[in-house]
Amino acid sequence: MRVCVATTVHHPEDARITHRQIRALLDAGHEVTFVAPFTHCNVTPSPGIRAVDVPRAVGLHRSRALRASSSALRRASRDADLLLVHDIELLLTLPRRRPPTVWDVHEDTIAALDTKSYLPGPLRGVLPPLIRAIESRAERRLHLILAEEAYRARFPGPHPVVPNHTYVPPTPPPPPGDSRVVYVGHISAARGAAEMIEVARRLRPYGIRLDLIGPADAAVRPMLRDAQREGVLDWFGYVPNRHALRMAEGALAGLSLLHDLPNYRQSTPTKIVEYMARGIPVVTTPLPNAASLVGRVDCGTIVPFGEAGPDTGAVTGAASESASDTVADAVVRAVLRLRDDPDRRAAMGTRGYVEALNHYHWPAVAGEFVALLERWAEAPGAVSALRPGRTVPA
Repeated sequence: MRVCVATTVHHPEDARITHRQIRALLDAGHEVTFVAPFTHCNVTPSPGIRAVDVPRAVGLHRSRALRASSSALRRASRDADLLLVHDIELLLTLPRRRPPTVWDVHEDTIAALDTKSYLPGPLRGVLPPLIRAIESRAERRLHLILAEEAYRARFPGPHPVVPNHTYVPPTPPPPPGDSRVVYVGHISAARGAAEMIEVARRLRPYGIRLDLIGPADAAVRPMLRDAQREGVLDWFGYVPNRHALRMAEGALAGLSLLHDLPNYRQSTPTKIVEYMARGIPVVTTPLPNAASLVGRVDCGTIVPFGEAGPDTGAVTGAASESASDTVADAVVRAVLRLRDDPDRRAAMGTRGYVEALNHYHWPAVAGEFVALLERWAEAPGAVSALRPGRTVPA
């Protein structure tokens, strides 16, 4: 099978697209053409794929990228058996003559508008009905796969879920250390940038540093650079996912301080599963799925939503986190409790690792993902989506 995979929004090294889906296709012996913004992201295409470079769609400046992607998709999909697109924007540029086409729904597009600070006020009212119309048209004309169970509510028809699992090492990772806290992923205000800087500032006197591993929105880069110049934290910028997770191993805790926003409420943050897979205790805000997972497995600490908060002085261990705490109060307290109790943090790391290995290991579902695409490519008019409530994992 020849598959054309396309994105103009996501990084060419995106974990879901490249390290899970494309890798699964290549491992199954299929050919992959990858349309992505390689030059913009300074990425050298991986051996084994046919790369097609396009501009990246960023912020409000997307017209050039969309024009280029329209031409690129037409050329790249000409001899493909299947076209797999990862951006809602690309639904507007699909070639009229194309192979069976799949849209991978990564997020709740309307809910995500709250996290896009660059959008002017008037557009926020105009975009939701337009997005709903695009999604409805896509559902009628394309195959859909969903990244989260919660996304089913947006679409009348049944569609398979391809979950955001990760690669879990076959042997247990090193136990958590006592001097380093990590964050892996995109950094933005809505993902807790200000809170993490405050936490880093307050952990510094205790000899605990914060490593931020990931790219950042333009709006928060100045504060990150200032904090790095002050020696408050280490910000590494973008690192490919597989390398970033190896860097995170041995950390005292992994942070996931997402705000209480619609786009996050029904999702399980992938970074939580990635921390678990690397034996790192989790510190997370109480988003429903995140809190449920961490609480059930007992692999971390749940802290309240709230403001970053000023430094209130030394923070000592406590049995629970008060809702009246600032986020920084609760996170610093949780980290210091872990530092002071090696057995507790090691047990949390072990429980998280075992849970991830048994239930969140990508290779366990990769074969069914590939088989699904194979069926759609072979019988584009006859293959229905999986029955309601069904996910790709058996």
